[in-house]
Amino acid sequence: MSLFSNYPLFSAFFAIIFSQLVKVPVAYLMKKQTSFALATSTGGMPSSHSAGVSALITALTVQHGIASPFVAIAATFGVIVIFDSMGVRRQSGEHGILLNELVLEIDTLRKKVVNLSKGAYAYNKEEHVRQLKEYLGHKPIEVFFGILTGIVIALVIHWSYLQLNIPMGV
Repeated sequence: MSLFSNYPLFSAFFAIIFSQLVKVPVAYLMKKQTSFALATSTGGMPSSHSAGVSALITALTVQHGIASPFVAIAATFGVIVIFDSMGVRRQSGEHGILLNELVLEIDTLRKKVVNLSKGAYAYNKEEHVRQLKEYLGHKPIEVFFGILTGIVIALVIHWSYLQLNIPMGV
């Protein structure tokens, strides 16, 4: 038995990987700062969290029906993951932005004090100011497109399995 024979699992993993990889061209098209590191980072458009859980829920619904306890478990898990990605993790990112701005202001102020007092304390120009990660969570629009991506991927994979006569497991 391979990963391909577990249709819900394959759909969820494929949705996560696809969502992570598509973040790079989407950021480029939206004229945001882009690098290939974006494909392995958290945050961004679309939400891979939302894509993964929605693909799982969709695949389980297609395979077992909406009344299945598997769908109930996955839907509960999905709601928690999605709210967490927009709530706590998003707020952590917002705090990171504010703290980074504060550190930069303190660093600028420190440079002014050093320049004014010339010798109040030694300032090392090579010193690197550490920045907190700012993109931890998701905006609602990123979550929406993540959910849409997951649903579409699960349905396309289901259609592909039917066309190729791949057993979906049960």
